[in-house]
Amino acid sequence: MASVVFDRVSKVFDDGTRAVDRLDLGVADAEFIVLVGPSGCGKTTALRMLAGLEEISQGSIRIGDRVVNGLTPKSRDIAMVFQSYALYPHLSVYDNIAFPLKITRTSKDEIRRRVAEAVQILDLEPLLERKPRALSGGQRQRVAMGRAIVRQPQAFLLDEPLSNLDAKLRVQMRADIKKLQSELAVTTIYVTHDQVEAMTMGHRVAVMRRGELQQVAPPEELYQRPVNMFVGGFIGSPAMNMLAATVERQNGALAVVAGDARIELHEDVLAAHPGLLSYVGREIVLGIRPESLEDASLDEAAHMPRLRGHAVLREALGAEVLVHFTVEARQAVTSEVRELAEDVGDDRALEQLRSESPRATLVGRFSPRTRIREGDQLEAAVDLHALHFFDGESGDAIHHVLHSGR
Repeated sequence: MASVVFDRVSKVFDDGTRAVDRLDLGVADAEFIVLVGPSGCGKTTALRMLAGLEEISQGSIRIGDRVVNGLTPKSRDIAMVFQSYALYPHLSVYDNIAFPLKITRTSKDEIRRRVAEAVQILDLEPLLERKPRALSGGQRQRVAMGRAIVRQPQAFLLDEPLSNLDAKLRVQMRADIKKLQSELAVTTIYVTHDQVEAMTMGHRVAVMRRGELQQVAPPEELYQRPVNMFVGGFIGSPAMNMLAATVERQNGALAVVAGDARIELHEDVLAAHPGLLSYVGREIVLGIRPESLEDASLDEAAHMPRLRGHAVLREALGAEVLVHFTVEARQAVTSEVRELAEDVGDDRALEQLRSESPRATLVGRFSPRTRIREGDQLEAAVDLHALHFFDGESGDAIHHVLHSGR
């Protein structure tokens, strides 16, 4: 096994498109890291450069102690699993798995041993004589994984491997791949557009945007402490609510004002975000995750600050209820917010952004005990300690360091 290092790696295509821009990223030996971001952010291009399928325009890539820029894909000692599985339709499961060993003239005994190990790990023994057309999507994916395992590479590269599977099977395969990587302890770089996959699978997650690395951190840190508005809005489902707000001081106390809502900030909140002191009288973007909102009529929410709104949609999901409601406040209108709405194809959000309506639609993840229905007036309690604050111009998070005001 080996570590992988991207050292200021860039990719510029012939038409001038800069798909990856000065990527600095280190992946430790046996680490499972996930590259995630919107379509066109450069994550697949980065993986293809690592695999040797795309030339590197600038910088260098190391696998272990070797710089691999000039090496062919075959010489890099990696195994790649594609979205399409790329199985040979005329070969059996056994022969598909054994194929990379046969072309390297591995001995028959060694081939049998490695294939036997792989099919046992992947529970493929009953399927060895079948052809790919006789397999389900999940079985084909396991065969593709088996073909990678038998090579015993220094690193696994997986490019959107679950995107062709149905929702239930994707959940199962997520767990299977994570368990497999843990058992094999192989350095793994996994590319996906699905942030749920990223958050549930990786030791660390690297978020990319427009070819640039935004943040790389364990999933919990990405969720709790995004470095900017883009990461905060991309990570989490449903997405973070973003409101235009102003920081105000009254009688010595600081508050965030969004439309007709005034949220007083306690001392412990300011201790966690002292940078807010430099924003008094200025606009910021207030980020509120759906799970940081609750039906204020429930006992546990009685002492929390509130937003008044009008329920427009209720989605009962059993363990929780998603309530979409409008408030008298402005939706934050920034390039990050637009890009995130475009990425998920949220036409309603894009229309609202274009209209710059004084009324924003928020989503709250409420307890199943809520009795709120479409058309009701409501009060949503806000968890002060889970709020996020961003500079409206730079998009940077306002965290522990006093902001320069750029």
